[in-house]
Amino acid sequence: MKTLRPAICALLAALLLTAVSCGPDRKDVSGGPGKIVVVTTLFPLYDFTRTIAGDRATVTLILPPGVEAHTFEPKPGDMARVDSAQLFVYTGRYMEPWSEELLKGVANQSLITVDASRGIRLMKSGHEHHAAGDKEQGHGQRGHGAYDPHIWMDFGNAMKMVDTITEGLCAADPRGSDLFRKNAADYKERLSLLDGKFRETLGTCRKKILIHGGHFAFGYLAHRYGLEYVSAYEGSPNAEPTARKIIALKKKMDENGIRYVYFEELINPKVSELLARETGATLLYLHGAHNLTKDEFGKGATFISLMENNLENLRKGLECR
Repeated sequence: MKTLRPAICALLAALLLTAVSCGPDRKDVSGGPGKIVVVTTLFPLYDFTRTIAGDRATVTLILPPGVEAHTFEPKPGDMARVDSAQLFVYTGRYMEPWSEELLKGVANQSLITVDASRGIRLMKSGHEHHAAGDKEQGHGQRGHGAYDPHIWMDFGNAMKMVDTITEGLCAADPRGSDLFRKNAADYKERLSLLDGKFRETLGTCRKKILIHGGHFAFGYLAHRYGLEYVSAYEGSPNAEPTARKIIALKKKMDENGIRYVYFEELINPKVSELLARETGATLLYLHGAHNLTKDEFGKGATFISLMENNLENLRKGLECR
């Protein structure tokens, strides 16, 4: 198994191209003639990778649609999929703590692994934008530990992730390097435009406090656009926030005239619903993009379409112009 080191993609591609240029195109039963096989762990990685790779790769998402990312446990079949791939893309041990054990069981010594969080400084979990309160009551589910792994919610980080994934694709398929770089540049331009829309819209909001009845998933977004972010709990989305914390959230909403409370995908919205009942607030959907619902997957949702929908709900909930 190979872990991709920070290297200039062009040089790496040139060296690998020399070794394969005299032979026939790669063929893989799973990926089809000439296609590499890539396994990704989370929806943003899947969407970034398939956009960059185009038709030169078969990209799969290890999470089935509708499965909540924090409670996912890989099965033997998932390990077999990774074992037959050329590239494995993940975000590191804080978001996918199971990935290290999975990779230990992979026999494929030529597998290239890409940690898409490489070179990105992680924020402390709940550190800068989480209202104080006592710790939630856990039920044994995994949390994220000290660091917030939801790096893709900062579009600057998302662009860095695109670059890192591009390096991995260049290493796995040097003949596609020019296409990968072009697609990556085009996609980063789309992310930059999206970032501009967020900055312009969220700069006009009457409210600057984002109340979320779920786990701490939107800290990077709040930090990037100057919002105060308050979530019900920091760790596992299946933990139970204490009564004291719920009271503190209600008080903050009442004192600041907050009329909207957000809930996230694939997680029971019971805390958001409770806050809405207690304050008369309206529920709004905010997508953390960990994974898609079955309906979203069937409709062909993309990372950018999810974020555009988020912006509309943020515009409404924060009373932006």
